[in-house]
Amino acid sequence: MAKRSKQLPEARSAIVPDAAGIDIGGETHFAAVPKDRAERPVRSFGSFTADLNALAAWFRECRIKTVVVESTGVFWMPVCDHLEAAGFEVLLVDPRTLTRHLRKKSDVTDCQFLQELLAAGLLKGCFRPPAQVRALRTLWRHRAHLVVESARLLQMMQKTLVQMNVHLQLVVADVAGETGMRILRAIVKGCRDPRKLAAFRNYRCRRSEAEIAKALDGVWDDAHLFELKQLLQAWDFQRRQLAACDRRFEKECSAMPDRSDGQPPPESKAQRRGRSEPALDGRGLVFRMTGVDLCAIDGLGANTALAVLAETGPDVSRFPTDKHFASWTGLAPRRDQSGKRKRTPSPPASGANRVANAFRLAAQSLIKSQTVLGCFLRRMKARLGPGPAIRATACKLAKLFWRLLAKRERYRREDVAAYEAGFQERRKRWLARQAAALGLALTPVFAPPT
Repeated sequence: MAKRSKQLPEARSAIVPDAAGIDIGGETHFAAVPKDRAERPVRSFGSFTADLNALAAWFRECRIKTVVVESTGVFWMPVCDHLEAAGFEVLLVDPRTLTRHLRKKSDVTDCQFLQELLAAGLLKGCFRPPAQVRALRTLWRHRAHLVVESARLLQMMQKTLVQMNVHLQLVVADVAGETGMRILRAIVKGCRDPRKLAAFRNYRCRRSEAEIAKALDGVWDDAHLFELKQLLQAWDFQRRQLAACDRRFEKECSAMPDRSDGQPPPESKAQRRGRSEPALDGRGLVFRMTGVDLCAIDGLGANTALAVLAETGPDVSRFPTDKHFASWTGLAPRRDQSGKRKRTPSPPASGANRVANAFRLAAQSLIKSQTVLGCFLRRMKARLGPGPAIRATACKLAKLFWRLLAKRERYRREDVAAYEAGFQERRKRWLARQAAALGLALTPVFAPPT
């Protein structure tokens, strides 16, 4: 009996004839081209730059124009950048969207499978911003990493102080603030007297010098003091790195096309800048890159707007509607249906999408806001709980963000009283329908005269 062939079935039609597929690996990449373009339609290449040059040359020899790549870790990034620089159209696909029905899975069959799907026009690429926006994204993600490392060092300093029975965190609201840093630097320089250390207290500190001195009376262990000194030096280094990253990020933002038509950003109330926020004019940079005052949206500060723009860029034309944009972030509700069977899948993890994370943080800040979005968040929280309420409000923020960017509109803040009156009117109509379904009628109750 003849052996069954291990080759994939032939594609019946080619909508994208000049297509190739690459199976990405850490050390070796397998590439497949149409069988009529080369004697060996599948070849393997290394991951070094010389190997990528040979891969691009082979694609040109085979008259390839479009290449499909799976997003595998970070190994796909240099391959995509190299092929795009060589003039190829690169289609990036999510491996989770592919269902493989292969009798035997291997790197060779994977690259052939991707090439045939692309040739048949059955693949849809992921969103990938242009190179200028990718530079912003790299810097902003690096900045977020520096912020996390700084917070970790601060926690280690607090732990070292507690081991010496010095409870600075109990009398100072922010150890990294002016009072806390003065005391820490004085301790590292050799000051041990609690009263002298408490004298570094800022006049705005709520605790008195006596209370601070009582908390600073501890056991000064030499090993822990050495550890504290090195942690403080690492903290200062991280802060300098963060400042340098902010300057480079501002330079990259200034290189973006100016869409503000030379107009100054709208005036806003002066707000206190947090320690982790960038030391730059965030609102001005956002207005210059987009031409829209995105920070006017309730809950959406300059830090959040820059975090989203670093991931998407100011051009959101890739998303046809605001619903497409909300769906890409993973904030929009989903529903699976097969016949009469309907199922609501669980939402993605909180850290799955950085843009969704930014909108979630903006939504959390609206919990006590006397705005329409704040009223919506509190109503959803009472009905669904805090998690779904924050996700629903974040979805609204994502749609507002898209509309302002795509349509270049100005944010119009709704009146809270009118919003509440409309909600009560809709609630009355709903109650009337429910009563009519039971054969009843609603009768208004008037307060008795005084």
